[in-house]
Amino acid sequence: MLDAVVVGAGQSGLAVSYYLRKYGADFVVLDASDTPGGAWPHYWDALTLFSRAEFSNLPGWPMPSYEGYPPRDHVVTYFSRYEQRYDLPIHRGERVERVLHDGSVFTVNGYVARNVVMATGIWSAPFVPFVPGSFAGEQIHSATYARPEDFAGRRVAVVGGGNSGAQIVADLALAGIDVQWFTRRPPAFMPDNVDGEQLFRRNRERFVAIARGDGDPGGADFGGDIVMVPEVRRARERGLLTAEPMVGSLDELSSFDALIWATGFRPALSAVRGLEHGLDTPGLYVLGFDSLNGPGAGTIGGVSPFARDIARRIMGKR
Repeated sequence: MLDAVVVGAGQSGLAVSYYLRKYGADFVVLDASDTPGGAWPHYWDALTLFSRAEFSNLPGWPMPSYEGYPPRDHVVTYFSRYEQRYDLPIHRGERVERVLHDGSVFTVNGYVARNVVMATGIWSAPFVPFVPGSFAGEQIHSATYARPEDFAGRRVAVVGGGNSGAQIVADLALAGIDVQWFTRRPPAFMPDNVDGEQLFRRNRERFVAIARGDGDPGGADFGGDIVMVPEVRRARERGLLTAEPMVGSLDELSSFDALIWATGFRPALSAVRGLEHGLDTPGLYVLGFDSLNGPGAGTIGGVSPFARDIARRIMGKR
C-alpha cells in the first residue's frame, strides 16, 4: 500500500515528488515517456523559456545558469539531472489510461495507493477547434511541430494568436518559409521589456493574496499576451508577423500545402473522468494547471507551493 501514485514526471511531477520524498512518503511516479524531461523533448527545436534560468527553479535545486533564455535542451537536461539528484522513483513507459477507485484506495497500472496526484500536464491533450470545410494538405498541431526544414518548399498556414502561434510563425518566416498567420483577433504583443520575470512576480503576488484570503487581484495588464522573446522580436522588426483574420471555412485555405494549429491544449485528465466523483474524489489531487490550482501552477517556477501543499496534505503535515 503506497502513500501516493504520481502520474507524470514533468515539472509538476518532479516538484511534488521532491516534497513527497522530503516528507518520507512511500510513492512511485508513473511516466508514459521512455526518457526524462516531461513534454519538453517533444517541443520544437527553437523553443526557449520566456524567462531567465533563475526564475525557472524547481524546489530544492535551482536550474543551472544560462546566458539569455534557456532553450529546450537546457530544460530537458535540468529535469533529467534533477530526478537523478533526488533519486526519484520514476517508472518509465507507464502510460496511465484509467485510474480506479473502490471507495477507499486507488489502483493505477497495478499499483495500490491511498492517494493519486495527476501531474499530467497538457501536452498530450492538444486542442483543435471546429472549423467548417475541408483541407487537403497536411495538418498538425503545434505539439508535433519540430523545425522549419520540415516545410521547405511548401506554403504554410498557422492558426492561433498566442505565444505558440507567434513563435512558430517567426521560426518559419526567419527560415525563409512561405507562411501566413491567421488569428481570431489582431495579435497583441507585450512590451519588449516584459518577459517571464514580470509574469512570475505577478503570479506570485496573486498567489500570496489568495493564500491570505484577500481574493485574486487578477493579472497585470501588460498590453498584450505574446511575450517578445528574441526570435519573435526579430521577425516583427522584419515585418514578418502580419496576421490575417481567421477564415470562416477551411476551404479558403486551399492554396496552402500545410496547416499548423497553434490553438492550445486542455488538461490531460482523461484517466480520471470515469471516477464516480470525478476530481472531487477523496485522495485525488491535480497539479500543474493554472485554471485548477492557481496562478503560476502551470510554470516551472510557480508550481512549487502547490506541490508542497499537496504533499503536506497527503502526509498529514498541515
